[in-house]
Parts: sequence; structure tokens; C-alpha cells
Amino acid sequence: MNKATTNINPKLEAQLNILDKKLNDLLREVKVYSEDQLNRKPKEDAWSVIQTMHHLMMSENGSLKYVKKKLSFNPELKNAGAKATLREMGLNTYLNSPFKWKAPEGISGDNLPKHETFWKTAQKWKSQRLELREYLETFPDELLKKEIYKHPFVGRITIPGMLRFFDRHFNRHHKQIRKIIKHYYI
Repeated sequence: MNKATTNINPKLEAQLNILDKKLNDLLREVKVYSEDQLNRKPKEDAWSVIQTMHHLMMSENGSLKYVKKKLSFNPELKNAGAKATLREMGLNTYLNSPFKWKAPEGISGDNLPKHETFWKTAQKWKSQRLELREYLETFPDELLKKEIYKHPFVGRITIPGMLRFFDRHFNRHHKQIRKIIKHYYI
């Protein structure tokens, strides 16, 4: 990760570097716990640390797949304006709220692993992040202000907005992981 590139937009690279640093910090933080601890749910209707990590991975991976598919047929894209900014602000408010929200079906519930190893999870996530970085290395600057990414709750935002969503979403669930560890594993 943090592969040196010459083609990537500096703003995207800066956002990716932040995401990668936070991921590396999280992996260092949780690797000290046993597989049993990382896979143990704090209560029946809650996610384990590993499941929370998979939720984040699946969200990021599904978002990238969506963008790739969307751009594969050369769609007509709207310029992002005030509405896209308001949608992103709404998403930020939602992610910073103390309220629990139901995750989209495809990245929750039975779609999360019952048990997975830390190392397999870490390797998969780092691989996905590298795929994201490689895709964005060739992302045309003229598309950065277009409404491309469609968030399931708020609608269309830009690619930089998608990366900001990844960051805020990560922060929200990192707090959840720390709470699980603090209250159930120590």
C-alpha cells in the first residue's frame, strides 16, 4: 500500500494515504487479540470485530465495483453542485450521529462471515485497497466533479466524496471495534 505513483491526482492520493494509515493502525491495534476474541460477538444481535471489519471491506469493495460498472458504459454524468454537497453533508451527519442505523442487507447479517482469521481478513482488505488505489491512479481528473458514486442512503456524490465517506464510515466502525474490545475482551 502507499505505492508511489506519478499519475494519481494528488487529492485522491492524499485521501487514500489517510485511509491506508488508518487501516494499518487498526490492524496493528487488533492483531494482538486471539481469533476467538476477534470472532466473538459481544451479544447475539451484534457484530464481532472481524464482522465489523468485513462490513467495512464489503462496503468499500461494493462501492468500487459500482463505480467501475457505472463508468463501463460511458454514462452521461451530472456535474456535482449544491445538492451533491448537501447529500454528502447529510451523510456526514448520519455517520457522526450516536444513533444506530441498519446497514444495507448486502453488507450485513448473513453476508458477514461467522468466523474468519485475522490474517486472511487483513490480507483481503489490503488487497482491496491496492485495487482501489490502482483504479484511481488512472482516474480522469475531469470526472472528479461528477456525480458518479451512488450511496445507498443519500444518493449521488463525487469520487472524492466517496473516499470521504470511506473515511467517516471507517471512523464510525473503528469506534465500534474499540468499544467491543474495551468492554468484552479486557
